[in-house]
Amino acid sequence: MEIEQDMRVIEEQENALQFSDFSADLAWEIGSRLRADALARQAGMTFEIQIAGRPLFVAATNGAKTDQPEWIRRKRNSVMRFGRSTYWLSLELTLKGKRMDERHEGIGFADYAMHGGGFPIVLRETGCVGSIIASGLHQRVDHAMVVDAIASALGVEVPRLDP
Repeated sequence: MEIEQDMRVIEEQENALQFSDFSADLAWEIGSRLRADALARQAGMTFEIQIAGRPLFVAATNGAKTDQPEWIRRKRNSVMRFGRSTYWLSLELTLKGKRMDERHEGIGFADYAMHGGGFPIVLRETGCVGSIIASGLHQRVDHAMVVDAIASALGVEVPRLDP
């Protein structure tokens, strides 16, 4: 099944895109790549990179919608609660044929979004300490942009989802 294959690819991405350390300078590098990608696409997008609730990079491009910061907050909450990519979480819900509030007791739409574009910042010896979030395009594209920016910054190749 295509959904299960996509989930396996995302798991490989999550395993490969882990950090030995993370700094404000690295957040700037990744965030700047994301913003440049959005500009090249002429896409109205918003981005956030945070560690333990501390914003290290926040940016929007022209045409960004006013609700994107709200999507970012909800995606961030999902990444930090589950330590997973929000696209993987979205695909899991689709695979199980459930809504978020049916699958996870106490999780509501007002505070959580399991929609692609959120990716965990995982320190190899520590676990999930933050998130990198993109909002503005289709969830698969938001996810791919974040993965590409992280992979480029780390200098690693990762499997990609089919377009």
